[in-house]
Amino acid sequence: MPVALQLTGHHKDLGGGFVVRRLLPSAARQSVGPFLFFDHFGPVTEEPGLNRDVRPHPHIGLATVTYLFDGAIMHRDNLGSVQEITPGAINWMTAGHGIVHSERRPERLQNAQYVNHGIQLWVALPQAHEATTPSFVHTPASAIPEVDLPGAVVRVLVGSAFGQASPVATLAPTLYLEVRLAPGARLELPALAEETAIYTVDAPLQVDGQTVAVQTLAVLEPGQPVQLASLDGGRYMVLGGASQGYRHIWWNFVASDNARIDDAAERWRRMEAATGMGQVQGETEFIPVPDRPARKPGT
Repeated sequence: MPVALQLTGHHKDLGGGFVVRRLLPSAARQSVGPFLFFDHFGPVTEEPGLNRDVRPHPHIGLATVTYLFDGAIMHRDNLGSVQEITPGAINWMTAGHGIVHSERRPERLQNAQYVNHGIQLWVALPQAHEATTPSFVHTPASAIPEVDLPGAVVRVLVGSAFGQASPVATLAPTLYLEVRLAPGARLELPALAEETAIYTVDAPLQVDGQTVAVQTLAVLEPGQPVQLASLDGGRYMVLGGASQGYRHIWWNFVASDNARIDDAAERWRRMEAATGMGQVQGETEFIPVPDRPARKPGT
């Protein structure tokens, strides 16, 4: 069978009624390639006066990848980055030894009704780069390569596919594609990465004749091309790359060593800018670090 595993995820309330579908990590699979966190949010209607802002919070050991189908999110971080995230752009934030950011409703939309819909992923940084210098890079939609194929449009968000290469820089082999199929269309997806999965955003998909229901992450058998077919047409995300191995994940922190997570939690409790956390300029709110459950000795 071409599909090794199908993950339907679970709903997670991030606060303020903002509910996401979380596909990774799961009990059955922590990661696909370097991707170890997958949240699909929306479509959700943002109303005037409704506050779903995400206050400043820290990350270590990962890169966040934010991609919108609809809507807008204002990103700010302690590096001084101020960037409105808009549909079709790739926003890659490397946390490294520590970064702090907020995600809010843009000021221009404070009194507007609009729809937010997108995906946020976390990428595990290679062990040699876990404590790298934090950074934020915005790649506009106009800079993302797009391939027109019979019955299909493929946007090469990260990595290389169908003769095109994304300008988004990564620290390890990484693949991320948006595929839009017309009703009744077929597309052969080559074996593009060490590990690969397909997410059905808004319509079911046939993978070599095997049905994958809507909003399901289908992990493919490695090293095999597959034939994709969509009866009604739809949007699908392809993600994968080189595995970075097991990671410890707690709260907003990712690390190969639990001691890094303990250190980051303590730094955030003390808000020590000098040790790599810092503050988002002009913002006084923050999300406090939660209590961490006791761990078994040696873990």
